Amino acid sequence: MTNFRKLKSTHIDFDKKTTILVGANNSGKTSAMVALRIFLLSPNRLALRDVTIANWTKIDQLGEEWEADTDPSVALDQILPSLDVWLDVPLSEVQHVVHILPTLDWSGGMLGVRLTYHVKDFDKLKTEYLAQRSAARDASITGPNGEAVKISVWPRSLTDFLERRLRAHLDLSAYPLDPAVVTPPSKDGLATPQTLPASALAFDHPPFKNLIKIDEIAAQRDFSDAGSSDGSEDKGDASTRRFKRRLSDQLRSYYDRHLDPSKTPSDKDYEALGAIQAAERSFDKRLEAGFAAAFEELEELGYPGMNNPKLKISTLLRATDGLKHGSSVQYQVADPSGDGTRTLKLPEDYSGLGYQNLIAMVFMLMGFRDEWMRVEKAGLLEGTDVSSEIQPLHLVLVEEPEAHLHAQVQQVFINKAYDLLRKHCDLGDGDSFCTQLIVSTHSSHVAHEVDFANLRYFRRRPAASTGETQTTTVANLSHIFGDGDDTKRFVKRYLKATHCDLFFADGVIFVEGQSERILVPHFIRHHFPELSRRYVTLLELGGSHVHNFRDLVDALGIATLIIGDLDATVATKIVDKNEKETTRWKSARPEQGKAQKTANSVLKEWHPKKKLIDELIALPPDDHASVGSGYELYVAYQKPVKVEGAADGDALVIPRTFEDALILENLTAVAKVEGSVTSRKISAIVANTLSGDELEDELFDLLKTAEKAAFALDCLMLEDPKALKPPSYIAAGLKWFESAVSKDILESEIKTGNANGGN
Repeated sequence: MTNFRKLKSTHIDFDKKTTILVGANNSGKTSAMVALRIFLLSPNRLALRDVTIANWTKIDQLGEEWEADTDPSVALDQILPSLDVWLDVPLSEVQHVVHILPTLDWSGGMLGVRLTYHVKDFDKLKTEYLAQRSAARDASITGPNGEAVKISVWPRSLTDFLERRLRAHLDLSAYPLDPAVVTPPSKDGLATPQTLPASALAFDHPPFKNLIKIDEIAAQRDFSDAGSSDGSEDKGDASTRRFKRRLSDQLRSYYDRHLDPSKTPSDKDYEALGAIQAAERSFDKRLEAGFAAAFEELEELGYPGMNNPKLKISTLLRATDGLKHGSSVQYQVADPSGDGTRTLKLPEDYSGLGYQNLIAMVFMLMGFRDEWMRVEKAGLLEGTDVSSEIQPLHLVLVEEPEAHLHAQVQQVFINKAYDLLRKHCDLGDGDSFCTQLIVSTHSSHVAHEVDFANLRYFRRRPAASTGETQTTTVANLSHIFGDGDDTKRFVKRYLKATHCDLFFADGVIFVEGQSERILVPHFIRHHFPELSRRYVTLLELGGSHVHNFRDLVDALGIATLIIGDLDATVATKIVDKNEKETTRWKSARPEQGKAQKTANSVLKEWHPKKKLIDELIALPPDDHASVGSGYELYVAYQKPVKVEGAADGDALVIPRTFEDALILENLTAVAKVEGSVTSRKISAIVANTLSGDELEDELFDLLKTAEKAAFALDCLMLEDPKALKPPSYIAAGLKWFESAVSKDILESEIKTGNANGGN
């Protein structure tokens, strides 16, 4: 997909069954769903705001060149949106795709079609623009002193002109692509579409008419979806199907499409039609008798211009009339009799909103499936042989199901949706007909319920250069979670057990233990208010596990803060029983000049890739950050600190843990912490006014076996929440993180705004 909103050059792999589009807000998920809707369902609905906004400058430059009668620097067709659709088709299914084969040498595999917008008549567009532009330049009024005053009128530029006239001058064409030169996306996720040869000929028929059936449930922004289509024409406006929450509405809709005996009646419909017509005649007779006296009085009045007027009643009964009132569908809530003779029922409106919405969406999916499979009237109304007309591929788009469903129901829906779409005797596990379900979501509940290999992550990328805007690439997370090695298995299971919201966050913070997990959000809330406005995921992981997430973080490309420990170790000589000497590294208190090494895998292997404690302590503040992997990363760990209240000449102390650093830099506040046994013991140690090193040793010995989480919870109870300051190394990390996350959001808001559809 190219030149569509934020999707300037984007490649999306669809799973064979279910694909879930995830990503932070304003990352391009909605743009992808809209692109599929426009290209495959409603091609006449493309607007200028759907063109990547970075291309608007080029469009305006082209208009200026037309006005100056100079050679154009860019062809308009080259910067209009296009979509390449690739299908993996076995040779045995060639009968379905014979009309889009690029050559007679094709022997199964990939087949591609490019859908691209182009100007219908370039000269006509140019002439119309120049005429309108000339009139706009000459527009003026007479001022109060008789002078001519220029006024600004439409069009002020070519983009201004195309905002009104784009659809009148564009058309969508389809071209075959060459499977032999298909190119995978680049390393950073950018699509690499092939160049069409100048001799390429467009198809003279819709390429997906008998190949793909497309249905959609749109988000509840306007309580409607874009209807359904076979990909051959624009039905987005004419056949819009309303989103109906009430089951009775869904039943009526389903009846009209599949069961109405008045539409192309078959033998089994005649009995129903006879019963309805008999009821109409009987009802007519009863009404005529009841209204006879009233009609006689009316006839005596006469009507101007009418001779001998007679009023007759002719009723028209429909089976769906019984479904038009609030109690037409009821829920049985109890059965006191125990045998079904005296059941207690309530109208459907008395059920929960989430349950009503779930039923509505399920009925829509059932309707999509049964229309595709030509169930009942859906097959007869086609007027042709059913089996030959069923498209082999059914593409179902569901946009943000969480807009309709609450948390628990979201999980039910995503677990059952695909199976529901396949619940037909000709579908099931068979491969004659294929169903692909595409779901875009902001919901961690939906992400939690699916295999992570089905996720496609929309990654926001910064502008490539001045004058450009943010763009989006898509990471296929099946490459991250697809095989079964221990690292990927750990990451997958950890996220399943804790935080699937990582896939929707603006940034992620990794911490070592429970105390940081409790207190870092407290520090953010009370000391970094701008950061508290951002969507941040906080993951609690021991230092030995954080590096396992590196591949995932590299793929997601979001701002990352890792808060870890120095984990200093010192070499110790060990002599075994055979008097053989070996060296082992034991945990030790961090000290400079002792040739100590860190045991923290992040510091050794990820960033800053240093092992010596002396090097890590001497690392300049700016070098804690890294931007070399296409995203921003900061690693925070303990540095030498001055103990609160210490004299100027006292030596600096290197804390061993988060708790040590917190206490050493907050002695006054910690002395007021009450509650658990651990908190009381810490207050007692602080009250002894020990030197920095002695205080550090006392605290470390206590905290090795103490309940650290209990102490952290007690800290939350301080009367003044701002009295407890974050340790300096964490404060530096959060300050950097606040800037990194806010910068990413700010650039997105300023450069793209609403013009490119945000999501």
